[in-house]
Amino acid sequence: MRNFIDFLRSRVFLINLGLALLAIILICFLALRWLNGTTNHGEFVEVPDFSKMSVQEMRKAADDAGLRYEVLDSTNYNPEYPRFSILEQDPPAGSKVKTNRKIYFTVNPSGYKKVTVPNIIQVTRRNAASMLKAVGLDVQRVTYIDELGKDMVYNMKHKGKYVKPGDKLPKTSKIELICGNGTIPGSAVIQSESDSD
Repeated sequence: MRNFIDFLRSRVFLINLGLALLAIILICFLALRWLNGTTNHGEFVEVPDFSKMSVQEMRKAADDAGLRYEVLDSTNYNPEYPRFSILEQDPPAGSKVKTNRKIYFTVNPSGYKKVTVPNIIQVTRRNAASMLKAVGLDVQRVTYIDELGKDMVYNMKHKGKYVKPGDKLPKTSKIELICGNGTIPGSAVIQSESDSD
């Protein structure tokens, strides 16, 4: 035990210990310098505003800024943006990010997605309007025909053509409801009015 204590106090041990500590400090210093160089520590770029750019324009701007990108599809069409243009980006414009950071883009589709026309035949005009609105369709106008069921939907049209439940139409399409006016069939009078519901 005494020999071990004497060894710990010896000049040889103290020199070796000092050299080991110096080597550890040097390795840590070099590792930190390497990490700073490879991770661009303290070097940031400002994310450009890619809004409404085409995908091709976005790719060039992202490359020029030293950023990577990933394009995500969107199912929600926005008529205020050009087709196939950038709708959203993450991180947002103005954010400070490191070079080579990946930016996620959502692209505007070519048009509204199609929705299924609900079964509103033999449903009241008011309920039919609510059912259409629930799936993203609108009532453009209501045309009345001689049928006993007052305000009961007997048919529907889109752009002058008859449509039936289950048909697919682009979201926000305008529907014409053909409803009964409460009179016995046989009268030739047909009247039309704008929907006020």
